Amino acid sequence: MGDAAGVGPEIIAKTLADGHLYEVCRPIVIGAAWAIERAIRFTGAKAQTRSIKVIGEATCNPGSIDVLDLGNLRADQVIVGQVTAHAGRASVEFIEEAVRLASAGCVDAMVTAPINKQSVRAAGFHDDIGHQEILARLTKVNLTGTLLITKGLRVSHLSTHKSLIEAAHYVTRENVLAKLTLTWDSLRSWGLKRPVIAVAALNPHGGEGGLLGNEELEEIAPAVADAQSRGILARGPYPSDSIFYRAIAGEFDAVLALYHDQGHIATKVHDFENSVTVTMGVPFIRTSVDHGTAYDIAGKGIANHKSLIRSVETAIALSTGQIAPDND
Repeated sequence: MGDAAGVGPEIIAKTLADGHLYEVCRPIVIGAAWAIERAIRFTGAKAQTRSIKVIGEATCNPGSIDVLDLGNLRADQVIVGQVTAHAGRASVEFIEEAVRLASAGCVDAMVTAPINKQSVRAAGFHDDIGHQEILARLTKVNLTGTLLITKGLRVSHLSTHKSLIEAAHYVTRENVLAKLTLTWDSLRSWGLKRPVIAVAALNPHGGEGGLLGNEELEEIAPAVADAQSRGILARGPYPSDSIFYRAIAGEFDAVLALYHDQGHIATKVHDFENSVTVTMGVPFIRTSVDHGTAYDIAGKGIANHKSLIRSVETAIALSTGQIAPDND
Protein backbone atom coordinates (compact mmCIF):
# COMPACT_ATOMS: atom_id res chain seq x y z
CA MET A 1 0.00 0.00 0.00
CA GLY A 2 2.94 2.31 0.51
CA ASP A 3 2.80 5.28 2.85
CA ALA A 4 -0.67 5.76 4.35
CA ALA A 5 -0.19 9.54 4.47
CA GLY A 6 0.45 9.73 0.72
CA VAL A 7 -1.50 9.01 -2.44
CA GLY A 8 -0.86 5.24 -2.41
CA PRO A 9 -4.24 4.26 -0.93
CA GLU A 10 -6.03 6.58 -3.36
CA ILE A 11 -4.43 5.25 -6.52
CA ILE A 12 -5.04 1.70 -5.27
CA ALA A 13 -8.72 2.47 -4.68
CA LYS A 14 -9.07 3.94 -8.16
CA THR A 15 -7.14 1.13 -9.82
CA LEU A 16 -9.01 -1.75 -8.18
CA ALA A 17 -12.41 -0.10 -8.54
CA ASP A 18 -11.89 -0.71 -12.26
CA GLY A 19 -12.89 -4.35 -12.57
CA HIS A 20 -10.93 -5.11 -15.74
CA LEU A 21 -7.77 -6.03 -13.80
CA TYR A 22 -9.68 -8.80 -12.06
CA GLU A 23 -10.07 -10.46 -15.44
CA VAL A 24 -6.29 -10.97 -15.73
CA CYS A 25 -5.02 -11.26 -12.15
CA ARG A 26 -6.03 -11.81 -8.51
CA PRO A 27 -5.04 -8.58 -6.72
CA ILE A 28 -4.52 -8.43 -2.96
CA VAL A 29 -3.54 -5.28 -1.08
CA ILE A 30 -1.08 -5.50 1.82
CA GLY A 31 -1.80 -2.53 4.03
CA ALA A 32 -4.38 -1.02 6.34
CA ALA A 33 -8.02 -1.57 5.47
CA TRP A 34 -9.08 1.72 7.05
CA ALA A 35 -6.67 3.62 4.77
CA ILE A 36 -8.19 2.05 1.66
CA GLU A 37 -11.69 2.74 2.99
CA ARG A 38 -10.77 6.38 3.57
CA ALA A 39 -9.28 6.58 0.08
CA ILE A 40 -12.51 5.24 -1.39
CA ARG A 41 -14.29 8.19 0.24
CA PHE A 42 -11.65 10.65 -1.03
CA THR A 43 -11.90 9.40 -4.59
CA GLY A 44 -15.53 8.34 -4.86
CA ALA A 45 -14.35 4.96 -6.16
CA LYS A 46 -17.13 2.42 -6.54
CA ALA A 47 -15.69 -0.31 -4.33
CA GLN A 48 -15.62 -1.59 -0.80
CA THR A 49 -12.88 -3.21 1.28
CA ARG A 50 -12.72 -6.71 2.66
CA SER A 51 -10.20 -7.23 5.44
CA ILE A 52 -8.43 -10.60 5.48
CA LYS A 53 -5.83 -12.17 7.78
CA VAL A 54 -4.22 -14.61 5.31
CA ILE A 55 -4.14 -14.51 1.53
CA GLY A 56 -6.11 -17.75 1.30
CA GLU A 57 -9.17 -15.82 2.49
CA ALA A 58 -9.12 -13.54 -0.54
CA THR A 59 -12.04 -13.80 -2.94
CA CYS A 60 -10.65 -11.34 -5.52
CA ASN A 61 -14.09 -10.27 -6.70
CA PRO A 62 -14.50 -7.03 -8.66
CA GLY A 63 -15.81 -4.22 -6.49
CA SER A 64 -14.47 -5.83 -3.32
CA ILE A 65 -10.85 -4.95 -2.49
CA ASP A 66 -9.17 -7.67 -0.43
CA VAL A 67 -6.81 -6.09 2.11
CA LEU A 68 -4.32 -8.22 4.02
CA ASP A 69 -4.42 -6.00 7.10
CA LEU A 70 -1.31 -6.38 9.27
CA GLY A 71 -2.92 -4.45 12.13
CA ASN A 72 0.23 -2.35 12.49
CA LEU A 73 -1.16 1.13 11.89
CA ARG A 74 -4.09 3.10 13.33
CA ALA A 75 -5.88 5.99 11.68
CA ASP A 76 -5.10 8.32 14.58
CA GLN A 77 -1.37 7.77 13.99
CA VAL A 78 -1.44 9.26 10.49
CA ILE A 79 -2.03 12.78 9.23
CA VAL A 80 -2.62 12.89 5.49
CA GLY A 81 0.13 14.74 3.69
CA GLN A 82 2.60 14.77 6.59
CA VAL A 83 5.75 12.83 7.50
CA THR A 84 5.13 10.41 10.37
CA ALA A 85 7.32 7.67 11.80
CA HIS A 86 4.27 5.45 12.30
CA ALA A 87 3.40 5.52 8.59
CA GLY A 88 7.05 5.04 7.67
CA ARG A 89 7.45 1.96 9.85
CA ALA A 90 4.19 0.44 8.62
CA SER A 91 5.16 1.02 4.97
CA VAL A 92 8.38 -0.96 5.48
CA GLU A 93 6.47 -3.73 7.25
CA PHE A 94 4.04 -3.93 4.30
CA ILE A 95 7.05 -4.46 2.02
CA GLU A 96 8.52 -7.09 4.34
CA GLU A 97 5.28 -9.08 4.22
CA ALA A 98 5.09 -8.80 0.43
CA VAL A 99 8.68 -10.03 0.11
CA ARG A 100 7.91 -12.95 2.41
CA LEU A 101 4.94 -13.97 0.26
CA ALA A 102 6.80 -13.47 -3.02
CA SER A 103 9.86 -15.36 -1.82
CA ALA A 104 7.68 -18.26 -0.68
CA GLY A 105 5.94 -18.44 -4.06
CA CYS A 106 2.58 -17.51 -2.58
CA VAL A 107 2.17 -14.67 -5.09
CA ASP A 108 3.41 -14.24 -8.65
CA ALA A 109 4.49 -10.62 -8.39
CA MET A 110 4.79 -7.65 -6.08
CA VAL A 111 3.58 -4.15 -7.05
CA THR A 112 4.38 -1.23 -4.79
CA ALA A 113 2.78 2.13 -4.14
CA PRO A 114 5.16 4.92 -3.08
CA ILE A 115 6.84 5.19 0.32
CA ASN A 116 8.25 8.38 1.81
CA LYS A 117 11.99 8.40 2.50
CA GLN A 118 11.70 10.93 5.34
CA SER A 119 9.02 8.88 7.08
CA VAL A 120 11.07 5.71 6.68
CA ARG A 121 14.10 7.49 8.14
CA ALA A 122 11.99 8.85 11.02
CA ALA A 123 11.01 5.26 11.81
CA GLY A 124 14.65 4.35 12.32
CA PHE A 125 15.46 2.69 9.00
CA HIS A 126 18.61 4.69 8.28
CA ASP A 127 20.07 2.41 5.61
CA ASP A 128 16.82 1.80 3.73
CA ILE A 129 16.68 4.86 1.48
CA GLY A 130 14.05 3.39 -0.83
CA HIS A 131 12.35 0.23 -2.04
CA GLN A 132 15.45 -1.03 -3.83
CA GLU A 133 17.60 -0.89 -0.71
CA ILE A 134 14.89 -2.57 1.37
CA LEU A 135 14.49 -5.35 -1.19
CA ALA A 136 18.25 -5.90 -1.37
CA ARG A 137 18.44 -6.20 2.42
CA LEU A 138 15.52 -8.59 2.67
CA THR A 139 16.62 -10.85 -0.19
CA LYS A 140 20.33 -10.65 0.66
CA VAL A 141 21.37 -9.96 -2.94
CA ASN A 142 24.54 -8.03 -3.70
CA LEU A 143 23.46 -6.22 -6.86
CA THR A 144 20.07 -4.77 -7.75
CA GLY A 145 19.09 -2.29 -10.41
CA THR A 146 16.32 0.06 -11.47
CA LEU A 147 14.75 -0.35 -14.90
CA LEU A 148 12.20 2.22 -16.01
CA ILE A 149 9.77 1.05 -18.66
CA THR A 150 7.33 3.10 -20.65
CA LYS A 151 5.99 2.61 -24.14
CA GLY A 152 8.91 2.72 -26.57
CA LEU A 153 11.64 3.25 -23.97
CA ARG A 154 13.47 1.16 -21.37
CA VAL A 155 16.11 2.76 -19.16
CA SER A 156 18.38 0.93 -16.75
CA HIS A 157 20.33 2.92 -14.17
CA LEU A 158 23.92 2.54 -13.02
CA SER A 159 22.96 4.24 -9.76
CA THR A 160 19.87 5.89 -8.32
CA HIS A 161 19.91 7.04 -4.70
CA LYS A 162 23.26 8.80 -4.72
CA SER A 163 24.18 12.46 -4.76
CA LEU A 164 25.37 13.71 -8.13
CA ILE A 165 28.99 13.83 -6.97
CA GLU A 166 28.76 10.30 -5.54
CA ALA A 167 27.10 9.09 -8.74
CA ALA A 168 29.94 10.47 -10.87
CA HIS A 169 32.52 8.67 -8.71
CA TYR A 170 30.48 5.47 -9.10
CA VAL A 171 31.10 5.46 -12.87
CA THR A 172 33.84 2.83 -12.97
CA ARG A 173 34.67 0.11 -15.44
CA GLU A 174 33.73 -2.57 -12.91
CA ASN A 175 30.39 -1.00 -11.97
CA VAL A 176 29.33 -0.29 -15.55
CA LEU A 177 30.14 -3.85 -16.60
CA ALA A 178 28.22 -5.30 -13.64
CA LYS A 179 25.11 -3.24 -14.40
CA LEU A 180 25.30 -4.00 -18.12
CA THR A 181 25.43 -7.71 -17.27
CA LEU A 182 22.49 -7.42 -14.86
CA THR A 183 20.45 -5.51 -17.44
CA TRP A 184 21.26 -8.03 -20.18
CA ASP A 185 20.38 -11.01 -17.98
CA SER A 186 17.15 -9.38 -16.74
CA LEU A 187 15.89 -8.41 -20.18
CA ARG A 188 16.64 -11.88 -21.51
CA SER A 189 14.81 -13.51 -18.61
CA TRP A 190 11.79 -11.32 -19.37
CA GLY A 191 11.53 -12.27 -23.02
CA LEU A 192 14.03 -10.21 -25.04
CA LYS A 193 16.45 -12.80 -26.42
CA ARG A 194 19.14 -10.48 -27.82
CA PRO A 195 18.58 -6.98 -26.45
CA VAL A 196 20.79 -4.16 -27.69
CA ILE A 197 21.80 -1.95 -24.77
CA ALA A 198 23.21 1.52 -25.37
CA VAL A 199 25.32 3.17 -22.68
CA ALA A 200 24.98 6.89 -22.04
CA ALA A 201 28.02 9.11 -21.67
CA LEU A 202 28.62 10.92 -18.39
CA ASN A 203 30.07 14.14 -19.79
CA PRO A 204 28.72 16.62 -22.38
CA HIS A 205 29.25 15.51 -25.97
CA GLY A 206 30.55 12.18 -24.71
CA GLY A 207 33.64 13.84 -23.25
CA GLU A 208 34.92 15.22 -26.58
CA GLY A 209 37.84 12.78 -26.66
CA GLY A 210 38.96 13.73 -23.16
CA LEU A 211 38.54 17.50 -23.47
CA LEU A 212 35.44 17.45 -21.22
CA GLY A 213 36.32 14.50 -19.01
CA ASN A 214 38.08 11.16 -19.21
CA GLU A 215 35.38 8.82 -17.87
CA GLU A 216 34.24 7.80 -21.34
CA LEU A 217 37.77 6.83 -22.40
CA GLU A 218 39.01 5.30 -19.17
CA GLU A 219 35.94 3.66 -17.64
CA ILE A 220 32.83 3.48 -19.82
CA ALA A 221 34.22 2.45 -23.22
CA PRO A 222 36.41 -0.29 -21.68
CA ALA A 223 33.37 -1.61 -19.79
CA VAL A 224 31.38 -1.72 -23.04
CA ALA A 225 34.24 -3.65 -24.68
CA ASP A 226 34.33 -6.05 -21.74
CA ALA A 227 30.59 -6.63 -22.08
CA GLN A 228 30.90 -7.25 -25.81
CA SER A 229 33.60 -9.85 -25.16
CA ARG A 230 31.02 -11.70 -23.03
CA GLY A 231 28.47 -11.72 -25.84
CA ILE A 232 26.42 -8.81 -24.53
CA LEU A 233 25.14 -6.54 -27.30
CA ALA A 234 26.37 -3.32 -25.69
CA ARG A 235 26.94 -0.10 -27.61
CA GLY A 236 28.39 3.29 -26.75
CA PRO A 237 29.05 5.40 -24.86
CA TYR A 238 26.80 7.86 -26.70
CA PRO A 239 26.09 11.50 -25.73
CA SER A 240 23.14 11.61 -23.38
CA ASP A 241 21.45 14.45 -25.27
CA SER A 242 20.73 12.14 -28.21
CA ILE A 243 20.80 8.57 -26.89
CA PHE A 244 17.22 8.53 -25.62
CA TYR A 245 15.87 9.93 -28.89
CA ARG A 246 17.68 7.14 -30.71
CA ALA A 247 16.26 4.54 -28.33
CA ILE A 248 12.71 5.82 -28.77
CA ALA A 249 13.26 5.65 -32.54
CA GLY A 250 13.97 1.93 -32.14
CA GLU A 251 17.75 1.79 -32.52
CA PHE A 252 18.27 0.25 -29.07
CA ASP A 253 16.19 -1.99 -26.82
CA ALA A 254 17.38 -0.27 -23.64
CA VAL A 255 19.63 2.50 -22.41
CA LEU A 256 21.97 2.33 -19.44
CA ALA A 257 21.82 5.76 -17.77
CA LEU A 258 24.65 6.63 -15.42
CA TYR A 259 22.73 8.40 -12.65
CA HIS A 260 19.21 8.93 -11.38
CA ASP A 261 18.07 12.07 -13.15
CA GLN A 262 19.77 11.27 -16.44
CA GLY A 263 17.41 8.33 -16.88
CA HIS A 264 14.38 9.53 -14.96
CA ILE A 265 14.04 12.87 -16.74
CA ALA A 266 14.17 11.23 -20.15
CA THR A 267 11.57 8.63 -19.21
CA LYS A 268 9.18 11.01 -17.51
CA VAL A 269 9.34 13.61 -20.26
CA HIS A 270 8.64 10.88 -22.80
CA ASP A 271 5.61 9.40 -21.01
CA PHE A 272 5.30 10.28 -17.33
CA GLU A 273 1.84 8.86 -16.64
CA ASN A 274 2.62 5.38 -17.96
CA SER A 275 6.14 5.03 -16.59
CA VAL A 276 6.82 1.95 -14.45
CA THR A 277 9.78 0.96 -12.28
CA VAL A 278 11.00 -2.65 -12.36
CA THR A 279 13.62 -3.93 -9.91
CA MET A 280 16.35 -6.07 -11.43
CA GLY A 281 18.32 -8.61 -9.44
CA VAL A 282 15.72 -9.72 -6.88
CA PRO A 283 14.36 -13.31 -7.06
CA PHE A 284 10.79 -12.30 -7.91
CA ILE A 285 8.89 -9.81 -10.07
CA ARG A 286 8.61 -6.37 -8.49
CA THR A 287 7.16 -3.34 -10.25
CA SER A 288 6.22 0.08 -8.94
CA VAL A 289 4.71 3.39 -9.86
CA ASP A 290 7.29 5.88 -11.01
CA HIS A 291 6.28 8.71 -8.69
CA GLY A 292 6.38 9.62 -5.02
CA THR A 293 3.90 9.99 -2.19
CA ALA A 294 2.73 13.42 -3.47
CA TYR A 295 1.90 14.76 -0.01
CA ASP A 296 0.81 18.06 -1.57
CA ILE A 297 -2.25 16.45 -3.18
CA ALA A 298 -2.84 13.51 -0.81
CA GLY A 299 -6.38 13.33 0.48
CA LYS A 300 -7.83 15.32 -2.41
CA GLY A 301 -8.74 12.29 -4.52
CA ILE A 302 -7.10 13.74 -7.63
CA ALA A 303 -3.95 11.58 -7.88
CA ASN A 304 -3.51 10.00 -11.30
CA HIS A 305 -3.54 6.20 -11.09
CA LYS A 306 -2.40 5.39 -14.63
CA SER A 307 1.12 4.48 -13.50
CA LEU A 308 -0.28 1.98 -11.00
CA ILE A 309 -2.50 0.36 -13.63
CA ARG A 310 0.53 0.12 -15.89
CA SER A 311 2.60 -1.30 -13.02
CA VAL A 312 0.09 -4.09 -12.46
CA GLU A 313 -0.13 -4.82 -16.18
CA THR A 314 3.67 -4.91 -16.43
CA ALA A 315 3.93 -7.25 -13.45
CA ILE A 316 1.46 -9.59 -15.13
CA ALA A 317 3.40 -9.43 -18.40
CA LEU A 318 6.77 -10.10 -16.77
CA SER A 319 5.39 -13.01 -14.75
CA THR A 320 4.20 -14.60 -18.00
CA GLY A 321 7.46 -14.13 -19.91
CA GLN A 322 6.79 -10.84 -21.68
CA ILE A 323 8.95 -7.75 -21.36
CA ALA A 324 5.98 -5.35 -21.03
CA PRO A 325 2.53 -4.97 -22.56
CA ASP A 326 2.45 -3.33 -26.00
CA ASN A 327 6.17 -2.60 -26.01
CA ASP A 328 7.28 -5.03 -28.71
